[in-house]
Parts: sequence; structure tokens; C-alpha cells
Amino acid sequence: MRPTRVVFAGCGFLGEAAAVLLLRGGARVLGLTATPESAARLRQIGLDAEAVDLSRPFGLPAEWTGADCLIHAASSRRGGPDAYRAVYRDGLRHALDAVRPERVIFTGSTSVYGQCDGAWVIETSPTEPDRETGRILLEAEALALAEPRGFVARLAGLYGPGRSVLLQKVIEGTAVLEEGGHRWINQIHRDDAARALVHLATADAEPGLYNVCDDTPATQRMVYEWITSLLGRPMPPEGPADRNRKRGWTSKRVSNAKLRVTGWAPDFPSYREAVPSLAAHWDATQRA
Repeated sequence: MRPTRVVFAGCGFLGEAAAVLLLRGGARVLGLTATPESAARLRQIGLDAEAVDLSRPFGLPAEWTGADCLIHAASSRRGGPDAYRAVYRDGLRHALDAVRPERVIFTGSTSVYGQCDGAWVIETSPTEPDRETGRILLEAEALALAEPRGFVARLAGLYGPGRSVLLQKVIEGTAVLEEGGHRWINQIHRDDAARALVHLATADAEPGLYNVCDDTPATQRMVYEWITSLLGRPMPPEGPADRNRKRGWTSKRVSNAKLRVTGWAPDFPSYREAVPSLAAHWDATQRA
């Protein structure tokens, strides 16, 4: 059954894309944002919107109590453990208290898988992140999964129009093949991730954990080969690994098989198919 009222706790790069899809499907959508300016912009595209501080208890108009679905898609904005607690764990708890939804979807991260040996991981694989931020994400996941209709969408590295760290590094000349570039990377296009959230909000899928990634894990070297081949640039130099990454150093291949069985499939089966449009968008932005 398609939801008629959906609340987004966080309606930015990913949340807005999913909210627009639901709006086009006939749902009424409320976006909760950090600033009045962001809320005003969302209203201009047809969404209901409120500026709230997710880190603190908040209230909403009575019409949104008992909404069909709450989707937590807020971002820590590159913050550390304190920001993760405020936005993810506490933010989800406060949103659940305010909305009391029929269904909840928490957007987590595949960074909670700490594997470093290139192994394939599925939803039942061990989650032993070596960063406090990863452990906080697991706490937030537990809150969502404790709900009768609780879902967790573990997102791989998110990229999309105007946002691709690996492409940016090649263009800026800062890319490095870390320890030869053999580390496995898992990614998902923003639009495919948005469709996955809408799918979990509308499909008759079993509650639980779902990995949201494309079909094709790739090594760092493979990704840079795809980018440099398109741009006609040399491969980056080799160098040491950055082991101070916020979400930890991992090398694993994440499977999306469980989500695919429910009827979802990515439009961009690998990062390679997305590189031309990403580069074109980047070029157009620089010319503007």
C-alpha cells in the first residue's frame, strides 16, 4: 500500500530526491530541516516543511502524528561522534517520539561492516566497526529495528550530481592510489538510493536490514581507471593509505541481493555507467 503521509527527518541531498518521488506518486510529504531557509526552499517545490533541531525533543502539528512512514535521512555534515549521537541516535529517537509512524526507515551506512580482506558481506555479516561513529550508527539502527515496521537502509558511498569525492580528487589532482589502489569500494548513485528508500516505504518487504549499493563493487584502481579514461588524464600516483578516515579503513564487497529480491534494481549498476553524466554535470557547473 502506498503511503499517503511521509515525514523526512532530514531532507537534503538524498532526502529531497526521495521526497520528490513520493510527492509525484501522490503522497503528502513533510520535510524536517535544520534551517528556516531550507524549509522555505522545500515549500517552493511543493513539500510541507518545518525547521527543527533533531538533537532535541520537538513537536509537530497533529496532522502528522501517526504518519504512514518516517524516513530518517539526516546528515551529520562530516561531524564526529558528538554530531553522530545528536543527528542519528538522538535525532531518530526524537523523530520517532514526535511522529509515532506506522513504518520507519533509518538510512545507515555500510561502514558498519569492518571487514578488510575483500570478503563479500551480506546483512547477517559481522558488524564490528573500528570507529566510534560506526558504533553510534549501530545504536541508531537498533532503535529503528525495535519498531514493529522498522527498516534500516545501509547505504554504500553516496554520489550523484555535483557530488563525487573520487571524481573531484582526479579533477583537482589530489587523487592517490592508496597502497596500490587495491582496496574495494562500494558506492550507490543518489537517484538509485532515493528509489530504494521509496521502494522500502511502499513495497511489501519484510522489515529489517537492507544493503543499498550498486551491483559492482570496484577497487580504487578500477574506479580511477574509469574516471581517467573518460577524462583523458593520467592515472594518479601511488601513495600511502589514509587510515584516519572518519568511518574507518575497510576493504569489502557489499551484496545488494536481499534488496534486489524485493523488486528493486539500480539504474546505475556500477559507478562506471555514471561517470559520463557526473563529469558533464561537473563541467557545466564550472562553466556557469
